[in-house]
Amino acid sequence: MCNLYTVRQSPADLARAFDATAPTLFNTGAEVLPGQQGMVIREVDGQRVLLSMAWGFPLPMKSKKTGLPIKPKPVNNIANLQSGMWRSIAGKPANRCLIPVSAFAEAEGEAGAKTRTWFSVKDQPLFAWPGLWRESAEWGSVFSGLMTDANDAVRPVHDRMPVILHFDEHDQWLHGTIEDVVAFQARTFPADLIVMEKTAEPWI
Repeated sequence: MCNLYTVRQSPADLARAFDATAPTLFNTGAEVLPGQQGMVIREVDGQRVLLSMAWGFPLPMKSKKTGLPIKPKPVNNIANLQSGMWRSIAGKPANRCLIPVSAFAEAEGEAGAKTRTWFSVKDQPLFAWPGLWRESAEWGSVFSGLMTDANDAVRPVHDRMPVILHFDEHDQWLHGTIEDVVAFQARTFPADLIVMEKTAEPWI
């Protein structure tokens, strides 16, 4: 699953790349972890807008010791579109968004000594990860990204990867049918377009 990604462009650069407006100031880091704020593009009154949201839909949790509610868990990856968390909104274009990403990371190595291996798209400083968003009582606006089976470039490190959209597919994701959503998740992004960067950076 994807639990870390980076955005190396400024909000102004993102707005230009996605033909969006950026109406607010942003307090988001270059690296995004589950539960943290990340930037997404969604449509408001027919216009694309760059907004900040929390990465992960809140999943209610209870203490194993007391049975009392504790801090929710952020569900930041969409694996099964038929699960209750996604089923009611996956077919609604109003709940679709684009997640700007420069690269995503997976953990690689032995337990306790895992490092970050980054994946990006060849000759592209930025790509769109298709996502769903909604309002939550716990964290306000939240988003999560659609996952698929890893292609040959990512599979040596992990068996899942984010769905990656080509730039001419943004409108289809934002306005398409539930059949389009399912088709995006089912396809395999070309492995020859993926660039892998192994690092010595600790995963933590």
